[in-house]
Amino acid sequence: MNKEKIIVSSCLLGNKVRYNKESRLEKGILKLKKKYTLIPMCPEVIGGLSIPRDPSEIVGTRVLSIKGLDVTKEYEKGADYLVSYAKKHNIKACILKSKSPACGRDKVYDGTFTGRLINGRGLAAKALIDSGIKVYTENDYSILLEGEDKFE
Repeated sequence: MNKEKIIVSSCLLGNKVRYNKESRLEKGILKLKKKYTLIPMCPEVIGGLSIPRDPSEIVGTRVLSIKGLDVTKEYEKGADYLVSYAKKHNIKACILKSKSPACGRDKVYDGTFTGRLINGRGLAAKALIDSGIKVYTENDYSILLEGEDKFE
């Protein structure tokens, strides 16, 4: 029996791909391996950004590093790749890292680099949602363990 595939932010699976060369391992997500094939992806790295890299935040319609470098194109490239991959492989759901300028689903940092959150979506999360792909975060993926969500 083929397991359904889910894209997961690579950092949530313990890979050190975050801007500060750290991970955000969410051990509970690993339990999903019994039901799903987990596909680790980091849209920031896929888009061409290095590890480590300067922290970035969404400022208006752009993504800027703390040094003012415009990295929007890299974020867009990563977002486009995730959507393309998901469609090509009939992936209906992702688990993404909350608050990230790429992966944040409900809230992102406000662009002042002060740690303040605002309502908004990271570029990859927005692109996936706009394409009809269900996006979970490390805060609500447990519904998949319970088998209550069918991605429809």
